[in-house]
Amino acid sequence: MDPAWLVVAVFLLLWQCVESTNAGKEWTYAGVVGQSEWPEVFPECGGSSQSPIDVDTSQTLYDPSLAPVKPLGYDQYGHGPFTLSNNGHTVEMPLPSWMGIGGLPWQFSAVQLHLHWGNGVGVAKGSEHTIDGHSASAELHVVHYNSELHANLSEAKTQGNGLAVLGVLIEAGGETNQAYTNILNYLGRIRHAGQRVAIPAFDVQTLLPRDLSRYFRYNGSLTTPPCHQSVLWTVFSERVRISHSQLLKLETVLFSSRPEDSQPTLLQDNYRATQPLNCRTVLSSFVPVSVQIYTDGEISAIVVGSLCGCIGLGVIAWFVVKTIRNKDVAKDFKQDMALKMTFDPEKKEETVPQSEP
Repeated sequence: MDPAWLVVAVFLLLWQCVESTNAGKEWTYAGVVGQSEWPEVFPECGGSSQSPIDVDTSQTLYDPSLAPVKPLGYDQYGHGPFTLSNNGHTVEMPLPSWMGIGGLPWQFSAVQLHLHWGNGVGVAKGSEHTIDGHSASAELHVVHYNSELHANLSEAKTQGNGLAVLGVLIEAGGETNQAYTNILNYLGRIRHAGQRVAIPAFDVQTLLPRDLSRYFRYNGSLTTPPCHQSVLWTVFSERVRISHSQLLKLETVLFSSRPEDSQPTLLQDNYRATQPLNCRTVLSSFVPVSVQIYTDGEISAIVVGSLCGCIGLGVIAWFVVKTIRNKDVAKDFKQDMALKMTFDPEKKEETVPQSEP
């Protein structure tokens, strides 16, 4: 064998060993090897094109060529069950390879979906991506790999545009979301890391927003180690709503620890902090209008404050009107008294003394 080729082969072998070793290393969100330490153990986590990001709508670039996202085969779930598992970092559900998405520069085949959430304290804290600085309660990711250019996920995940992920922001409030019950109702059976359960298959598209034409797109990374910068992100503008009880179940049922662990640890706050945008451009499929996004608590406070303000203005207006009326009444009374004194018929005319001739 040519010595040059031998060196290249050895280098590739060593690189694969390092990659597999890093991929197998343990990491956490806030404990040992937490987010701040990821770049030390997984160098790519310190790259310049990391995810998630805060989407500043005032800085996005409208691209009219961006077509609506087209789920392919999401509703063709077959007769076999899906598998739901707790991997210690999230709840994950593999997707059949015949599912995919269209409307992208290449053909992408589905791999899996998973969720990110908070800790039950703040209902609007738990998503990875934020829009204009505002978080959502949770976030759904549907992961695909570029099956047009690559043979499998392992090959695609390290290549530019090798992956495509749909990001769906989820907020709490309103009625029970029946689509998400297909997942959330089975969390009690996978409470600990390493557990899995078969669940009835369902139409995956029902997990997505209704409007698939309004979204933001940018080049980024996986949001968990090894943070490969190979993801074409699509973050939908429209949010999906689930009930408060559904969100509470997501935030409090699962453990990141295994069944045999003596000190169970709740699986919470499994979202990565937003990363610098650096020199990247975020494209928009529509012309964004900056709208302040409020939580349910903030909306209640605004309504109560507005009512109190209206009542206060009403009281002030009533007091002003009453004061003016009192002044008018007093003025009219004085005028009436003056007229009465002037034209009183019973008042005798004063006798004017006449001078003698």
